[in-house]
Amino acid sequence: MDSLPRIMENLSPVIQLFSDGTIVRNNHVNFAVPLLTDDSVKIKDLIYDRKHNLHLRLYKHEASTKTSSPSSKSPIIVFLRGGGFCVGSRTWPTSHNCCLRLASGLNALIVSADYRLAPEHRLPAAIEDGFSVMKWLRAQALGDCDGWLDNCEADFNRVFVLGDSSGANIAHHLAVKFQAGSTALAPVRVRGYVMLAPFFGGVVRTRSEEGPSEAVLNLETLDRFWRLSLPAGETRDHPIANPFGPMSLSLEAVSLDPILVVVGGCELLKDRAKDYFERLKAMEKRIDYVEFKEREHGFFNKHPYSQVGDEFIQLLKHFIFTNSYSHCSKL
Repeated sequence: MDSLPRIMENLSPVIQLFSDGTIVRNNHVNFAVPLLTDDSVKIKDLIYDRKHNLHLRLYKHEASTKTSSPSSKSPIIVFLRGGGFCVGSRTWPTSHNCCLRLASGLNALIVSADYRLAPEHRLPAAIEDGFSVMKWLRAQALGDCDGWLDNCEADFNRVFVLGDSSGANIAHHLAVKFQAGSTALAPVRVRGYVMLAPFFGGVVRTRSEEGPSEAVLNLETLDRFWRLSLPAGETRDHPIANPFGPMSLSLEAVSLDPILVVVGGCELLKDRAKDYFERLKAMEKRIDYVEFKEREHGFFNKHPYSQVGDEFIQLLKHFIFTNSYSHCSKL
């Protein structure tokens, strides 16, 4: 009698990977965080990739619909959520709630996109889906436009990409692909990238990775995310995981749009985020780093309506204002 398949990877309560290759995914997760509502924000779901059945959710603050002069158009924020490339959805409270806050707090149009998840779809699938989201946005700007992205309201000349954790990893790869001055997305103009606790990795451990575990995140979980998401047989030095790994593209000659790196002071990922900033700063890239002391991973998406949430929104406002038009003459 054949033995039953063994559990090889257990990302409870969402994913179990068995020795025969079977993947069991639980799509009915109970959340400690409630799903919030905001009557001032309109919401709409759309398909952006029919081939892979991928959806996105638009968030529009009602105040942004009341004016239509060029100077009052709303910036567009492309939001790429986290989840270690393995879990998550635009509908989960940790994504939905912070998008509500971003829409109302920034008076912006938020584009929150799903992407394919590992281990069913290993990397680079999620990176490719990030590219597809930007191409979808370009199609909107060229006239294949949903009413919510009407040029009278949405400013395709002021697009910012905000990535959280694994979404920030995707944002990095978008920044490298669509370099400063590139016309690949024209008439869409990306003005900057915000990377919130970017999920990078590497074979050599950092001090923060070897430090105390966080309340909801530990090193074992980070490693498991990489084992489930990277191409089979690859290590954490794969170029998708480690932007400065032995096989990674040198970023010296890459022209990057402005980047803001934000991380919690108690995060396991802190040292990798800081190293990313320091290396790019040494290359004279336009990059800033802000550390929220004593904060752990997910401090904004779990508590968007809080004092730290307000502080993060103010930081984003400053980044958007500073980079909306200031360097366009250089391109």
